[in-house]
Amino acid sequence: MEPAVSLAVCALLFLLWVRLKGLEFVLIHQRWVFVCLFLLPLSLIFDIYYYVRAWVVFKLSSAPRLHEQRVRDIQKQVREWKEQGSKTFMCTGRPGWLTVSLRVGKYKKTHKNIMINLMDILEVDTKKQIVRVEPLVTMGQVTALLTSIGWTLPVLPELDDLTVGGLIMGTGIESSSHKYGLFQHICTAYELVLADGSFVRCTPTENSDLFYAVPWSCGTLGFLVAAEIRIIPAKKYVKLRFEPVRGLEAICDKFTLESQRLENHFVEGLLYSLDEAVIMTGVMTDEAELSKLNSIGNYYKPWFFKHVENYLKTNQEGLEYIPLRHYYHRHTRSIFWELQDIIPFGNNPIFRYLFGWMVPPKISLLKLTQGETLRKLYEQHHVVQDMLVPMKCLPRALHTFHNDIHVYPIWLCPFILPSQPGLVHPKGDETELYIDIGAYGEPRVKHFEARSCMRQLEKFVRSVHGFQMLYADCYMNREEFWEMFDGSLYHELREKLGCQDAFPEVYDKICKAARH
Repeated sequence: MEPAVSLAVCALLFLLWVRLKGLEFVLIHQRWVFVCLFLLPLSLIFDIYYYVRAWVVFKLSSAPRLHEQRVRDIQKQVREWKEQGSKTFMCTGRPGWLTVSLRVGKYKKTHKNIMINLMDILEVDTKKQIVRVEPLVTMGQVTALLTSIGWTLPVLPELDDLTVGGLIMGTGIESSSHKYGLFQHICTAYELVLADGSFVRCTPTENSDLFYAVPWSCGTLGFLVAAEIRIIPAKKYVKLRFEPVRGLEAICDKFTLESQRLENHFVEGLLYSLDEAVIMTGVMTDEAELSKLNSIGNYYKPWFFKHVENYLKTNQEGLEYIPLRHYYHRHTRSIFWELQDIIPFGNNPIFRYLFGWMVPPKISLLKLTQGETLRKLYEQHHVVQDMLVPMKCLPRALHTFHNDIHVYPIWLCPFILPSQPGLVHPKGDETELYIDIGAYGEPRVKHFEARSCMRQLEKFVRSVHGFQMLYADCYMNREEFWEMFDGSLYHELREKLGCQDAFPEVYDKICKAARH
């Protein structure tokens, strides 16, 4: 009973302190206290609930039977909206704070909310090598199930809470994308409810225009209700090589070379300064040298980006065998490196051993509790951006990131971009190698001003025929946005499917200049 009494006393003292100082003061200046005492336990409860629910539903095979009923309910909601005069745009009823994006979608309060409670894995077909899932299925669910039966997705984006719907309607990438492309490129079919309440299935050969227009459309062509995704056989481990590289030219040359080698199953780089990086290449394997086995996903292990940095500090190459699922979610516990700004001592061995099993706090709960003042401070003094640029432009791009925002570490992830119709494709008619440059953290340039600095960075990305991931803050005007993205097929389908009165244009939904 003594630990319980002590915990109760601590909680009481904390509440008295909050009452004295004010909740907003605590959330801004001592956020780690609130996160450690409340959000970490709450996040753990959320995770346990969703994992148990997913396991039970799949084992009882109730998901496919209930799926058809849920889709009919969505169709009914859309038809009722139409019968009532189509007075406002529609959007999903999922609260904005539940999304991984840091952007706050205020449109949820003014648009007609269509409830879409579709969060189950429907079927795994190992003969066709396909998994059929509902849009709210998370990457955590997918890896938990597929790796347990010896399969995996060719592209499995990092964070546990990323959903299939978000990765299709937005985009997704992983260190295997140099072989397989973006998340949309491993999808073989989408099922949608359209603006008139009708149901449609689209594939590369059936309703192909819609199939290619859906990715990056952010739910402005219809409501995604299911997707079929390719799966491939999984192996137990990733044999991962770490190579520290110094000098910008050497970094770019080495990274480009490794990205072109298809025998690498995984390629990733962490840039710690403009001329210091660690480049990692991995292959899946069923065999491992026990002396080099590193289960990096265990709660007491150092954060992955800090572990990688040790190879740079010692200037030594390394070889490790990492369990496959641990590798897929190597950046999850530290939310890449964002958690160090929320819990500064989070990588301390004492904290990891005592409380690491509750890390990380859910991004959705961090959003829900941040408050308007903290949100504005975060927006002005913090960068979370992924820019996709041609690999041939990597040296110029890294110089631009360094000069405009100066955020480190920087995540480097290569991907192949096929020449296909849709919002995002190479400038020419041939497949091209691109790279995702991910910058997450506090800018260290003098007099950083979010709008002007980001507009400058966006201008560079447009000039090299690159693309900005749409989960992040976007400062482009409408003309600039449609200079970056190819809207020809998208606008044609918006008119054909009657979307103008049903859904906002993607620009109006995501760009700061258009949001109210």
